[in-house]
Amino acid sequence: MGVIVLVGVPGAGKTTVGALLAKEMNVTFKDSDQLIEELTGKSVSDIFIQDGEALFRKIEEDQISQALTAQDGVLALGGGALGSEQTLENIKNHVVVWLIAGLSSAVERVGMNRNRPLLLGNVRGQLSTLLNAREPLYRSAATISIDTTDLTPEDVCKAILLRLPEDK
Repeated sequence: MGVIVLVGVPGAGKTTVGALLAKEMNVTFKDSDQLIEELTGKSVSDIFIQDGEALFRKIEEDQISQALTAQDGVLALGGGALGSEQTLENIKNHVVVWLIAGLSSAVERVGMNRNRPLLLGNVRGQLSTLLNAREPLYRSAATISIDTTDLTPEDVCKAILLRLPEDK
């Protein structure tokens, strides 16, 4: 089957939907940020603050590369993971699901979450900037696009399952 990769901005629902999708498909679920935290023993925020974004991105790239070697499963990528050319290359042979979230719903879902280092301060402004910068990457990588704005996580999961290729 391979790995189904979920991408999107913070607040799009990648982790929530990914866990539901994996359960429904009876496969493993992994989240790249959680893999990094398990490996380093630090939160993503602490890595950004103490070690810098460059080191975080290198660790992220390595963890995603390893996770993609699984025989099957669902992998939720951090919102900025597609900034890596290596990651973009690595996901080419996988089904990539772009969970589209409008600015208002993403801001509502993220709230004032302090574990998102790139959103500290003006959450709406930072998220708008990230959305504008990353949208072309998500669009170019996506095999399937799902607008999550007015859907429950369960509805998003069902929509993905309906659109998966037959051999997945």
